[in-house]
Amino acid sequence: MPDFLDQKRQEISNRLKELKPLVDEFNRLESAAAALAGVRGSSSSSSTATAAPRRRGPGRPRGSRTKAAAFTTKAARKPGRPAKRRAGRRKGSGTRAAEALSFVKGQPGITIPELAAKMGIKQNYLYRVLPGLQQEGKVAKQGRGWHPKS
Repeated sequence: MPDFLDQKRQEISNRLKELKPLVDEFNRLESAAAALAGVRGSSSSSSTATAAPRRRGPGRPRGSRTKAAAFTTKAARKPGRPAKRRAGRRKGSGTRAAEALSFVKGQPGITIPELAAKMGIKQNYLYRVLPGLQQEGKVAKQGRGWHPKS
């Protein structure tokens, strides 16, 4: 039995010696490909299999539009006319404004930083919401605090 094990150990050792230079070459080539991945070249096919795929910018991912949605969009538009787009920010449902109004009613004179802490949101959002409530006549600002209007 020791002769068989010695023979197999010797075969494995010989094969490792044969493969070592190939593994070293593989590692060198892999390092070179990684180093060149970030460099722009003149050839159009400069990407390699080891390079990470390029990220796309913001927007809808490829293939996310359904065929039905694409069909209705094309059918609804007149040929030769671009699609109409809304200008400005989309209007919210007003649930945060209603929540802010209830806090103002519950604690008249509350400031925006206090209100943001109670609601668990950022202050900059409330600097947009509360003036809107003021224009609607639901709250009034006195000093730094906000008070409900009756």
